[in-house]
Formats: sequence, C-alpha cells, structure tokens
Amino acid sequence: MIIYSWNVNGYRAVLKKNFRDWLDGCGGDVVMLQETKAEPDQLDPEDRAPDSFSNHYWNWSKGKKGYSGVACFANPEPLAVSTGLPDPRYTGEGRVLHLEYPDFHLFNIYFPNGQMGDDRLAFKMGFYDCFLDHAQELRKAKPIVVGGDFNTAHREIDLKNPKANSERSGFLPEERAWIDKFIEHGYVDTFRLFEDGPGQYSWWSYRFNARQNNAGWRIDYFFVSEELRDRVARAWIEPDVLGSDHCPIGVEIDV
Repeated sequence: MIIYSWNVNGYRAVLKKNFRDWLDGCGGDVVMLQETKAEPDQLDPEDRAPDSFSNHYWNWSKGKKGYSGVACFANPEPLAVSTGLPDPRYTGEGRVLHLEYPDFHLFNIYFPNGQMGDDRLAFKMGFYDCFLDHAQELRKAKPIVVGGDFNTAHREIDLKNPKANSERSGFLPEERAWIDKFIEHGYVDTFRLFEDGPGQYSWWSYRFNARQNNAGWRIDYFFVSEELRDRVARAWIEPDVLGSDHCPIGVEIDV
C-alpha cells in the first residue's frame, strides 16, 4: 500500500496550483492531507470527492472557519473511520482522521503548532501524550501507522539552522524529547530507515528564499509501530512538488 501525506496549507489554494494533476498521477492508495482550511460544503463536488479515489473523508475545525482541517482520499475502503482523540479537549480543531484497515490502524494527524505562546505549547504537548496513549491502546489489537505534520524537527540534521532555532517551538528540547519518547515506545521513523543524511526537508518558510536555498525543516513524518518495521518497503520526500510551503512525503508498506 502506498500512502502519501501532504500539508497543503489551504486546500482551495493548492487546487489552483496543479494539485489535481499531482493527485491523479501520484499512484497513492491513500492520500492524507493536513491544514485543509476548508469545510466540504465550501468545495465543488469534484474537489470534495476526486473521482480518482473511491472514498473521501473530511474532518474540519468546528470552532474556527478556515483553520486546521484534515482529509483522506482512499481507494481501499477502510473497515472503520473516526475523528478526534479520546480526550474531548483535542477533538474540536479538525486534526485527526483514523482509518482502520485489516493490517493496521492508519492515522492522519495535523499536530498543533506551539509558537503562539505557552498555552499553545502546553496544548501541543498534551495532544502528543493523548495521541501516544490512544495509539498504545489500539496497538494491543493491531499495528499503528501515523503520518502527518508533527510540527517538530527531531534532530539537528532535520533542519538547516538548528542553533538559530534552538529556542523556537518546533525545535524545543521538550518537543524533541517527546519524539524520543515516542520512538522509545516502539515507533519507527520510516524515512530514516532509508536516508540517514542531512539536507532532507519537508517544510520551508516562504521568507528569505528558503526553499530555493533548501533552508528547511523536516517536520512531516510517517511512523510505524515496530511490528511493521520489516514491511516498510520504502519511504521518501518529494521536495520538487510545489503548491504549499510543505511538500508531499510517502511510504510504501507491504500488506
């Protein structure tokens, strides 16, 4: 199964930037989008439910229009679909889609950004822990695959300028420590199974010609629980695909 994840930074905006050409030609079995910033009734039917995919799922922010939001387009029909996390504090912003398949639980998540202040950083850390607890409970029955915008660069090789950003949310010690904890619980960064060098990024600021200079961050990931490690056939980043300040990432899992 080929699965893509892409923070499109506005679904209606990316539609104007050859998104449908990429979507129809990417070869994905499941395509997971974050930061869609749209409700389904704001979209034309062909954009809400692209005909190259049989199943279409949306979760959008319920309290603030034009904010957050995730979507999944899938050809293999899941056994079940749900939104949110068990704690109601983390359900209203349209950040989670959970598709259950026979071989694993698949999560599409737009993790919070902590740059707006201490309250949002605390919200982000609580969201992280709530997700981990939920994943661990579900994992008792079958493995976990999670993809999306984690909004944290894990190690110094995951961003161009680590020292300059050491006090900025997205590279704070507590955020990086949570990813360490996640890995210690038995989750595998699939990209690092195949690529161990620097200079591999998935997000670039729109300022200072960051993308042209490849001054980016790797904050978009696919993790799998340890039970699936040997079934990860490949994982990659597509930095040449434009349309957002993020680019698509992909993983292929033998099922």
